[in-house]
Amino acid sequence: MNLAKNKSALITGASSGIGKATALAFAKVGIDVVLVSRTQEKLAAVASAVEQTKAKATTYALDLADIEKVREKISAIAANTKVDILINSAGMGYTGNLSDTPLSDWQAVMNLNLTSVFQCILGVLPTMRDRGTGTIVNVASVAGLQPFPSWGAYSVSKAGLIALSKTLAAEERQNGIRVTTICPGAVNTELWNSDTVRIKLERSAMLTPESVAQSILHTVLLPEQAVIEELTLMPSTGVL
Repeated sequence: MNLAKNKSALITGASSGIGKATALAFAKVGIDVVLVSRTQEKLAAVASAVEQTKAKATTYALDLADIEKVREKISAIAANTKVDILINSAGMGYTGNLSDTPLSDWQAVMNLNLTSVFQCILGVLPTMRDRGTGTIVNVASVAGLQPFPSWGAYSVSKAGLIALSKTLAAEERQNGIRVTTICPGAVNTELWNSDTVRIKLERSAMLTPESVAQSILHTVLLPEQAVIEELTLMPSTGVL
């Protein structure tokens, strides 16, 4: 049985990192992808790579930090394109002691890492409920499971995302909707190049985006009667 047949996935943060790797992993097994990120040029490059495989790609440039518009725009996408799978991989890193974190920075982290995910979920839920099936994967972090000094705002946002996922799973399983939270350790992505992350780790020892993508692919290809509700994926070296 081909569990990928006629499936379509909406992936946020699809222009780089885990989102991009997941799009390519899905495409290789024939899952069509709807790619969402801020930059159309980067999305076009990913779409081009997808279209060299078995799958189709559609792109939407959308800034998920503009949370007042996210639900409406995702709803419009879901109305025009069947979304069987939602992968919430967009997010930002942030380091700094809690006592030194400005309120504006705190809110920016919560908006992108947690509230935008909530809005994306609300955007696809009605059509998933109508069909009585759907899979939602939220990319959290091991930092949401245990505290790390200087990662306070980030850890809180990811802990909130884990709680959101568990609550959603409890509410929506009766509607045939599966929810998975994946909590990776450190992943070698562009996050480490951002201005909001001021901690340096040995990137060669981190997980690759492709490793995380393969784990996501495994969860969505389970038979509909099965679900991995939470998965912690760590580098074999133990580096966080």
